[in-house]
Amino acid sequence: MTNNKQQTAVEWLQSIELERDLTLTDWKQAKEMEKEQIKSALYNGYLYEGSMPDNECFGEQYYNAKYADNK
Repeated sequence: MTNNKQQTAVEWLQSIELERDLTLTDWKQAKEMEKEQIKSALYNGYLYEGSMPDNECFGEQYYNAKYADNK
């Protein structure tokens, strides 16, 4: 039986940490996973509400405004 449950970035890190030491690449991959999960949740929320933003890059802009490193 296949398990189709998706993992959060934290769950993914925890699962591999049990097998081996985490690397910088693992942390970068988890950060990218979290970014995509946030963008997907925002997009799905708009779909559920029935109103999509005009800008296709809205999810990317939202993530950058809320979570991107301030450089």
